[in-house]
Amino acid sequence: MLRWTITFIIIAIIAGILGFGGIAGGAATIAKICFFIFLVLFVLSLFRGASKRI
Repeated sequence: MLRWTITFIIIAIIAGILGFGGIAGGAATIAKICFFIFLVLFVLSLFRGASKRI
């Protein structure tokens, strides 16, 4: 999931530099969504790992 986020961020940056506004905005939106999904899964895995130690 993190790999997809990084991929879409790179696409957004390249598209932004080249002036493709719609593509950059779409890629940035997808990257943000992937990032937040990754963040939620990461926090859940931290809690799950901590509960197994107890």
